[in-house]
Amino acid sequence: MLQNHYAMAAAKAGGPDVLLRTELVLATPGPGEVQIEHRAIGVNFIDCYFRSGLYPWPDPQLLIPGAEASGVIAATGPGVTGLKEGDRVAYTLPNNAYASARNIASAHVVKLPDGISFEVAASVMLKGLTARYLLKDSYVLHPGQKVLFHAAAGGVGLIAGQWMTALRVEPVGTAGGPDKCRIAKAHGYADVIDYRAEDFLEAARRLEPTGYHVVYDSVGKDTLLKSLKCLRLHGALVNFGQSSGAVSDFRVSDLAAGSFHLTRPVLFHFTSDRSWLVRAAEELFGLILEGRIDVQTRRASLTDAAQVHADLEGRKTTGSTVLIP
Repeated sequence: MLQNHYAMAAAKAGGPDVLLRTELVLATPGPGEVQIEHRAIGVNFIDCYFRSGLYPWPDPQLLIPGAEASGVIAATGPGVTGLKEGDRVAYTLPNNAYASARNIASAHVVKLPDGISFEVAASVMLKGLTARYLLKDSYVLHPGQKVLFHAAAGGVGLIAGQWMTALRVEPVGTAGGPDKCRIAKAHGYADVIDYRAEDFLEAARRLEPTGYHVVYDSVGKDTLLKSLKCLRLHGALVNFGQSSGAVSDFRVSDLAAGSFHLTRPVLFHFTSDRSWLVRAAEELFGLILEGRIDVQTRRASLTDAAQVHADLEGRKTTGSTVLIP
């Protein structure tokens, strides 16, 4: 049976104003699929990358952004096991989440335990699982190591700060402005550098003159080359985003300054392994239920997605924003 729903979609790449309400018609889920009625939808920089055309525009031409959401299963397709109508679930997958409902392959979906709200789930599936692969897969942190984490007051940064505290690491963060620095400090960072008030490289080296074991950098163009200079010999730079734009002036020979390691991981390469997805989600939800990770969410209407994107790109937000259909 066909169901009428709506999405915030774009017919062309551009600024936030290309996102317009668009009516959707969903068919019954196909083999291996479930239909989820969304209760909350996470907002992330990757949504802006796709909307702006920085990341390849999908085919067909109509783009529905959104890479994480939570909701209730409304129907299941043939061959689905372990999930049923009425289950509370969440997922992370590129695009198509800015909608009141969607069909999705069940392999990408995890059940929500009691005590995890829809809003929290939609805030952590992408951001929390990103923190998980950053801290435990892309570079395996050990107690006592020195860490520098950019955008410490962002959605990933706030979760990562608390997770690193649980791992007995005392990270240094960077954030823009005193308010964001205070928020980051309250979420596990031993020190926070206000990059608007001072050069983060000078401040980072002052705090740790021998350099850092690892720098986590999702900013890109404005920070990457200086991030390399923050490392100690044999240190690692984990670049997982480019909120300031793509890096164009990096050379492989730059790594020779300290026998540095550089990696550019992508969350969806991890979540494509269902065993990793289930295990990592259980670990993340467990830390939240134990109170070791606190997630604060800001709510907005799904129809206000354009303004939310403008605020995100203007660096006016902290933590996680969820859209409510």
